[in-house]
Amino acid sequence: MNSRKWVQLFFSTLFVGGISTGIVGFAVKWNEYAHLFTSFEIKEILSVLVWLIGVGFIFSVISQMGFFAYLTIHRFGLGIFRSASLWNAVQIVLIAFVLFDLVYFRYQLFAKEGESIVSYVLVALFIFLVGLIVAYVKMRETNKEAFVPALFFMVVVTVIEWFPVLRINEENWLYLMLFPLLICNAYQLLTLHRLLRK
Repeated sequence: MNSRKWVQLFFSTLFVGGISTGIVGFAVKWNEYAHLFTSFEIKEILSVLVWLIGVGFIFSVISQMGFFAYLTIHRFGLGIFRSASLWNAVQIVLIAFVLFDLVYFRYQLFAKEGESIVSYVLVALFIFLVGLIVAYVKMRETNKEAFVPALFFMVVVTVIEWFPVLRINEENWLYLMLFPLLICNAYQLLTLHRLLRK
């Protein structure tokens, strides 16, 4: 990985984060922005779009910090446990732990009286399913040893990156940040090996 490839990955991920947040932002806050489209307020639409893209750049940078932090942690994990299979087992336990905490603690902290736990489970399940799909693609394009690390990154690291809005628990912000993070994380994971092959 040379500096030219790193810069290419950085700016392409920045672009992906900005565009995905722009699209997701209008979808998530459609009730708030719908009147801008019906009344053709182009200046307002563009100003909101620029703001969303700027927010997306921030999400992208958070995603990239998480990605490079994980690459470092993965190397440390392999060195400490001296066995890929043992390190994979540790990562699987951590994935289960993080998903359980994502459901249990969010439900304990934010659920209203009588509210079902189902919506909290569905969010965790969605992240896990996206992680499975991305990890499977990564495994198909590289090797079978890549599956667990890719799943760990897509689940555990995404949840850690998502933590600032998890604390607030404002629904629009939860989804506004989650989807771009998943998209940026998946993009980096599936782009890295292609860049290294060039």
